[in-house]
Amino acid sequence: MGIDFGSKKIGIALTDDSGSMAFPHAVIANDDKFFKVIENLVSERGVKEIVIGHSLNNQGEPNKIHQAVEEFITDVTLHVGIPVHLEPEQYSTQQAAQLQGKNEKTDASAAAIILDSFLTKQKNK
Repeated sequence: MGIDFGSKKIGIALTDDSGSMAFPHAVIANDDKFFKVIENLVSERGVKEIVIGHSLNNQGEPNKIHQAVEEFITDVTLHVGIPVHLEPEQYSTQQAAQLQGKNEKTDASAAAIILDSFLTKQKNK
């Protein structure tokens, strides 16, 4: 599962059955219900790992959303018990908007870009 974590919305991407291609799945509100949605997806889809965008500023330092990402990683690790990987995500939302235009699925497409980047690196190891 790939996640583009934002302060208002969270984009989610999933892979195909072989785990080799990423596809946009959904955009959910970043509210008190989002963690339950993630837990349900992990259970229903048999997710074995999560890749979340490593949110950094232009100088390569953690930005304001990074603290929330760290808390999310801790929650996933403690409650769901599957590995969580950080993948650089600078400009993934802008890249998704350029590819498809800005719409209600842009954040899910950004999550797919993040997940695809991780998958590509794993294939090339």
